[in-house]
Amino acid sequence: MMHFNRMPRFGIIEIRRIIASASFRIVTLFACLFILGGTIMTVMSGLYSQAALRQEIRQQVQNEGHETFADALIADVPHLLPVVRGLVQHEPGFHYLLQGPGQNIVAGNMLHLRPVPGERWLSWAHRLPMETNQNIVYGVGYILNDGGYYFVGIDASSLTHLQHDLWTTLLWEIAGFGLIGIAGGLFLSSIILKWIETTSMAARSIMQGDMSRRIPLRGTHDELDHLSESLNAMLDRNEALIVSLRQVSNDIAHDMRRPLSRMRQNLECAILEHVPADTMREQVGFAIDDLDAALEIFSSLLKLAQLESGAWNDELELLDPDQLLESVLDPYRPVMEDRGQELITKVMDACPTIMGHPVLLRQAFSNLIENAMRHTPEKTMITASIQTLDNRICVEIADNGPGIPLGAMHHVFDRFVRLDTSRTHDGNGLGLSMVKAIIQLHKGTITLSDNNPGLRCIVMLPVDIRK
Repeated sequence: MMHFNRMPRFGIIEIRRIIASASFRIVTLFACLFILGGTIMTVMSGLYSQAALRQEIRQQVQNEGHETFADALIADVPHLLPVVRGLVQHEPGFHYLLQGPGQNIVAGNMLHLRPVPGERWLSWAHRLPMETNQNIVYGVGYILNDGGYYFVGIDASSLTHLQHDLWTTLLWEIAGFGLIGIAGGLFLSSIILKWIETTSMAARSIMQGDMSRRIPLRGTHDELDHLSESLNAMLDRNEALIVSLRQVSNDIAHDMRRPLSRMRQNLECAILEHVPADTMREQVGFAIDDLDAALEIFSSLLKLAQLESGAWNDELELLDPDQLLESVLDPYRPVMEDRGQELITKVMDACPTIMGHPVLLRQAFSNLIENAMRHTPEKTMITASIQTLDNRICVEIADNGPGIPLGAMHHVFDRFVRLDTSRTHDGNGLGLSMVKAIIQLHKGTITLSDNNPGLRCIVMLPVDIRK
């Protein structure tokens, strides 16, 4: 048995799919807009032309009536009779009718009319004596002094032809604008849908694991290219966060293993039999210290994630960087004296204010000062200075200690990075990462350079990050 309903069903499904597609909607909207705009323009132009032609016909009829009465001198049938007879013979483009007081036709080239004064539109079917002439007539009727009636009119076929031409033009323009609209809609939809398909393919590739995939730019520098650039910037940000998350996971697995392993060993030693109470308390104390170190790592990572997500942006306020740096340096002066280190400060007389978070900036400057103190020997000179440069505040922390290798300067801001020379000091390798996140939160930059000898850390902060 043959099934003839498969093809029609497939056709209906395809038609529904096409109608539901975005391309069909774009083309339809574009065509409708073109047709509507063209129709409105044509109708307005046609109405204006009709009004102008109608006014011209009125003016011709009124002028002809005034000239007739001017030639007759008196507005009655006897005086108008010779004038109307002459006009019928010499003015074939006009229609005249002169009727007596009894509505009998005295002269003219028209059939009998009811004596109605004013403007009149007459149909050819029962107003014109010649059946071959099928044009409408526009005219004006006058009631004479002796009770007679005079009508003068003109052929108004030009107005009828104009109306016919308007409708013809309107139909052709609907067809023409419809074709143009469909063509323009197809072209526009092909551009938009091609970009959408390209974006969709890039999204599918990213979902499959290719985090480096980006939306290609068309090079037209239009809104679609701007949107692609914004989406690519968002993808770059997401990729950086994912890479950072992976790195954090790896670093946690590596750096948390040591304190947790030590804590387990200390607890195992504490629960052994015949262990003195003092030894047990000591081992538990070591385990608590390791647990505190682990909690500090988790706390630092949480705060670092909050900084990178911009969670502190709403708590910024006007600050004096000179006073802020002095409040950070004051507690470290006696410590440096005990360590045999010298602190030199160079500040400005009138330092511009900045928008910042006081607690976070204090923490950032404190970390930089502590790094300079910890990783430099005695008799080291540490310099802290503030100056303005290109509408920015430049805070510089420098020392003349051993410094760090040039190749490691770009890696010390990464999480859990600790140079071999710093392994003897306490820390989790998150201090400089925290400093960089705080400076970036304030729309600033931080760079390291060689101080010959020693290390120079330069922090640049904008005077007003709201501008």
